[in-house]
Amino acid sequence: MDIGSKIRTIRNRKKITIAQMCEETGLSKGFISNVENNNTSPSISTLQTIAAFLKVPLPYLLLEKDEHMTVIRKNERQVTSSGESNLKVEHLATRGGLSVRLVEFPPGASTGGKNAHEGEECHLVLKGKILAEQGEDSHIIEEGDTFSWCASVPHFVKNIGDETAKVLIAVYTEGSEF
Repeated sequence: MDIGSKIRTIRNRKKITIAQMCEETGLSKGFISNVENNNTSPSISTLQTIAAFLKVPLPYLLLEKDEHMTVIRKNERQVTSSGESNLKVEHLATRGGLSVRLVEFPPGASTGGKNAHEGEECHLVLKGKILAEQGEDSHIIEEGDTFSWCASVPHFVKNIGDETAKVLIAVYTEGSEF
């Protein structure tokens, strides 16, 4: 864990000198230098003091590099196709077992046969009119409506409107990386 470098980066970004940090926290210059160079590991209490002074939450200092916020720019998104209708799928974000996608359904396009897989799904229809079926349930879902289901039960989605439908989908699969 590279807490020291993170503290130094935050301190420098906020244009705070080590002397200012010492004065406000009561910690010695040598100690702060050792912390920032990862030569010593401060106690949780000391980290809380440093975090409060830097105005960052203590848990932020404890995050590993791969646990920090991830940004995917619009022009960097992975785009794939899915199903018999080759639906356009934009992969918007992934974190742990959570995946967020934007799926475009041209008029008449569907997910194909009834699909089933592990996880939970939540959907928001951004544009268009779709038919969503799962088991014995069948609903017409329109712009602004949401629906969710347990994805292990066979399900089917079809665009029944005259324009391309856009559906924002969040899929969660426990312990899985998408």
